[in-house]
Amino acid sequence: MRQRRQTEGFNLAFLDIMSCGLGAIVLVFMLVKHNVDNSVVETDLLKAELTQLEDAQARLRQSIDETKGRIGDQQKEISSATSEKSRVENRISEQRQSFADKQQRLSELKKSIESTVPSKPQDVLENQGIGEENYVMGLKVEGRKIAILVDASASMTDDFLINVIRRKNASAAEKQKGPKWNRTIEIVRWLLARLPKKNTSVKVVAFNERAIPLGGNAWHSSRSLTIQSAVVRDLQKLVPSGATNLQRGLKSISREGVTNVYLITDGLPTAGDSSYKSLNPFASCSSLTGSSHTISGDCRVKLFRQSVLESGPGSAVTVNVILLPLDGDPEASPEYWGWTAKTGGLLISPAVSWP
Repeated sequence: MRQRRQTEGFNLAFLDIMSCGLGAIVLVFMLVKHNVDNSVVETDLLKAELTQLEDAQARLRQSIDETKGRIGDQQKEISSATSEKSRVENRISEQRQSFADKQQRLSELKKSIESTVPSKPQDVLENQGIGEENYVMGLKVEGRKIAILVDASASMTDDFLINVIRRKNASAAEKQKGPKWNRTIEIVRWLLARLPKKNTSVKVVAFNERAIPLGGNAWHSSRSLTIQSAVVRDLQKLVPSGATNLQRGLKSISREGVTNVYLITDGLPTAGDSSYKSLNPFASCSSLTGSSHTISGDCRVKLFRQSVLESGPGSAVTVNVILLPLDGDPEASPEYWGWTAKTGGLLISPAVSWP
């Protein structure tokens, strides 16, 4: 009985032991299974995070490559700009040097001009009291066949109309003493003194209501002192009088192969040779149709244009006009300027102190 009890006690103890062992095994199995499940989850998370990091790394590398490309382009642009800057600086330096050289040459030329004594041309006709400082700038006496036309009308005695009217009733000697007439004679002397030296012929014609050759009706050599002295002598004997018929003066030279014309006058013409009654523009110009003794400024303009149109030497002949303006004739300057400009000549209205 005792032995059986012992045996049963042993069995119970064994069962207890077995029960404890089985529980431990179950616990270990549960722990191991739990850890395995957790490890799988963590691995998946790490794989996903690794994938994200790889993607981020790829994007970063692509961004770095793009940035390097932009940096390379910018470096090329900087290099190109630097080269262009260098070229511009070189050009500026060259231009500065060229400017400095030109300034130096200009300074040397100025010194050379200041130290050079101007040579005075030898006048064919001696003209006392005319200095080089009184020459008119731009007016040059030139041409192969030169005609000098001199206005010898009554208005050529003075610059002021009131004095012209007063001298109309004066003696011939008084008219010849008029300041404008004496100045006109000096201008003719000035032109004759500066005629070209070779291969040039000249003819001088005074005009008022008729054409008056001076020094003879023929063309003369520009180097002939005798003829030029005769021109001045005839001019000094002439008495300024009558109307201004520019057309008469132009007709006297129009068919003689003139190359250059020098006209000395004080205003637009007051008389002409055309059939004005048959010309429509002159319908209101009674002075030209015979019913009036005065002429308006507008009619003088029409008369001038008609005279040049009918009897002028043509645009191939260079015309220069020396205008000694009379008060009350404002249209003279623009009309004569237009005529000379078309021929390549000059209109000058010199100071009263010239020549």
